Amino acid sequence: MDDNTAIPIAIDQLRIGMYIQLGLNWMSHPFPVSSFRIASESQIEILRGLGLSEVRYVPAKSDPAPSAGTQEKAAAVANTQPQSNGTAVAPVPAEPDDSALRLRLQLLEQHRRLEACDQRFMAATRNYRKLVEKVDGGPTLARLESEALVTDCVQDLLDNTESVISLLSEGVGERNALHPVNVMVLCLLMGKAQGLSPEGMQDLGMAALLHDIGKMRLPDSVNGPQAGMTPAEQARYRSHVGESVRLGQSMGLSSGVLLAIAQHHEMADGSGFPLRLKGEELCQLGRTLSLVNHYERLCNPGRSTAALTPHEALSIMFAQQKGCFDAVVLNTFIRMMGVYPPGSVVQLVNDRYAMVVSVNSSRPLRPRVIVHDARVPRDEALILDLETVPELGIRRSLRPAQLPREALEYLSPRKRICYFFERAVNQGVAGERT
Repeated sequence: MDDNTAIPIAIDQLRIGMYIQLGLNWMSHPFPVSSFRIASESQIEILRGLGLSEVRYVPAKSDPAPSAGTQEKAAAVANTQPQSNGTAVAPVPAEPDDSALRLRLQLLEQHRRLEACDQRFMAATRNYRKLVEKVDGGPTLARLESEALVTDCVQDLLDNTESVISLLSEGVGERNALHPVNVMVLCLLMGKAQGLSPEGMQDLGMAALLHDIGKMRLPDSVNGPQAGMTPAEQARYRSHVGESVRLGQSMGLSSGVLLAIAQHHEMADGSGFPLRLKGEELCQLGRTLSLVNHYERLCNPGRSTAALTPHEALSIMFAQQKGCFDAVVLNTFIRMMGVYPPGSVVQLVNDRYAMVVSVNSSRPLRPRVIVHDARVPRDEALILDLETVPELGIRRSLRPAQLPREALEYLSPRKRICYFFERAVNQGVAGERT
């Protein structure tokens, strides 16, 4: 029998572990997907309530049926239990079935991987804060610690055949280090996507990590571009570019790293600062750093009320600000992040609400999402891999304010978008959870 052969089965013969296919349109059932493995009795009750006489099931993808011996043993155990004579008898705990155990293991592995990304990002922000404190008194030591941090990330990326860009939990990391570390992570992913050498990735990572180091002496009032700035305040803010270069020189950074730092606010159309450079006047690393820095600031501006979703940020960069960036670099970034980068809030083609939580940077068109499902506790929701569910796609992007209250609370869209990377693994089974 072919692995995908499906055969009809009466609705009253369904059991946990069967992989079934529903011949219904999206609006006629409450499940996120139309093909899945039954994981609980409650799902069977829902299926019976749909008014179907039969469904199709795929034996090759289903768990084996309990053997007759297992059933007889269960019956024998039940028959040997003391009969109730008015005194409550504690039931014998049932052993967990294979499908429930498998789902539990998937959930534990999912939490482990997400926690690992959070911890690595948190450690990077702590290391950044510590090295910044050493720049004045020990610039060489600060450079060595920066190099160690970047080298570790570069090596991890190069060791991965494919990498997943993962959305981090809310509130992870040291507040003043979130922007530089986030920019570093995305720049290193871009460096890999562009085919940079290990040395090129190291230089890009160093420039990204240290591009804003000159801001450490600026007061919060001029630490970022804000509406209503006076000319003096704007000049003070823009001075951080030159100060970052000066501090980089004291640390002994290479000329290529210093040049990229000097250009991290330049734009390909000449609208940037401080030198209003254009096109070919920008170095390759500077073009990448400038674009990633701009994207990060659109998602995480100084005022959270002005924040764009990742999908909105990419859409604006492509549709309205295209001339500000090198075309090749912009297209590479969009291909890497996908149309719906992690952190985007979306509505699926079956009208369910979801949040994109990770994207395979080599195959970004079918991201992984968390789907709002009131029947599954939020902390037990499995990530749905859209690559494994070709019939289920994304209909449109939404702003968090457009979500119903229940979906908003369940999905918890991030107020700050931060990323880290992990090795891509086969997580297709996650698509089988409804």
